[in-house]
Amino acid sequence: MNDPFRTDYDYELFLYGLMEQFSSIRQSTLIFVRAGARIARVEGELRFDQNIRLVVREIATYTQRPIVLEDYSYAVWQNDIKLYWYDPQPHPHIPSLKKNHPHHKHIPPDIKHNRVPAPEMSFTQPNLPTLIREIETLIQQQSQDEEEKSEQADRTIGKIFVVGL
Repeated sequence: MNDPFRTDYDYELFLYGLMEQFSSIRQSTLIFVRAGARIARVEGELRFDQNIRLVVREIATYTQRPIVLEDYSYAVWQNDIKLYWYDPQPHPHIPSLKKNHPHHKHIPPDIKHNRVPAPEMSFTQPNLPTLIREIETLIQQQSQDEEEKSEQADRTIGKIFVVGL
């Protein structure tokens, strides 16, 4: 599929095929629901390793081809902790967000008020591949961190054992 936003049917197939495209996705509850002749909503979750999930909400219109996202919200959770989220809520009073207005990402600390530009987000192309790759990077980094902690613990135990002899 060359352009998932070409038609509503193309986008629906794209969404339902995400698990085939990205082996990191363990489960998908995404649904594409037509809410009329020219509007649909996408909602659900993508689940990944390490109890990470991406909660997806999109409103898509297809009055003219290609599809356009009228609104979206993407939240990344790990267990019960919201790690970050993306939304296009306008904040014209924040100069740092003007470059790619209105797309931005909420990040810790003070996740509700700490916003950074999100130039990779768009109303005219699928955002999910970018978000999935970002989550894959996060999982890889967390795995490396856990591996390093385990190696450090092994070295510490080894030193204790040697000293104890």
